[in-house]
Amino acid sequence: MYTRWSSNNREPNQRVQTVSSESRPAKPIRLPRDERRRQLLQAAHEVFVANGYHGAAMDEIAVAARVSKPVLYQHFPGKRDLYLALLDHHLQSLTAMLSDALKSTTDNKARVHATIGAYYRFIAEESQAHRIVFESDLANDPEVSARLEGFNTRLAGSIAEVLAEETNLSTAEATLLGRALAGMAQVSARYWVQSGGGGLDRDAACELIYRLAWRGISRFPKEP
Repeated sequence: MYTRWSSNNREPNQRVQTVSSESRPAKPIRLPRDERRRQLLQAAHEVFVANGYHGAAMDEIAVAARVSKPVLYQHFPGKRDLYLALLDHHLQSLTAMLSDALKSTTDNKARVHATIGAYYRFIAEESQAHRIVFESDLANDPEVSARLEGFNTRLAGSIAEVLAEETNLSTAEATLLGRALAGMAQVSARYWVQSGGGGLDRDAACELIYRLAWRGISRFPKEP
């Protein structure tokens, strides 16, 4: 804000305020499409975690993202589309974490430890992304359940490949064990978070479940 003097029909010392260009409201910044999409997904994540799918509204998401509703609808036609995109994003993140864990070593004992640790890290994240993936109030939606089943199938298959490398287990047996291991890691990690740890820090909880898992797996006969 600055002032200037005027002599047009005003008292000699009267000031007239004019608005400088610096104090005018800035025009909304046009973000690249990918960056805008990430911004909208982050805002949607916050609203869905706080309110669940059914309790969330597109109005709230637009406010959280600081955009107009038309901008939000340009990227996502509806709330369900937005939720599915967010679910895909979190599943991709978890899949990458688990894949990295399985590939981090050729020692099966260490692989089991790393895989369980990856689940615990994902579920312990402050973002609470696990609530979108594992505690969705839209779990009965066909597209949501299909995505979750696809994730579980791929993970069990990856674990089965590792188990079958050094054992006499059939594909069906290894796959079933893969499902069991993933389920044990997921359920125990969710319980650990929901119970506030129960006196165990994350490393201690992860170590406990790893020891249980490995003592079972290590008993299976190895290939000659």
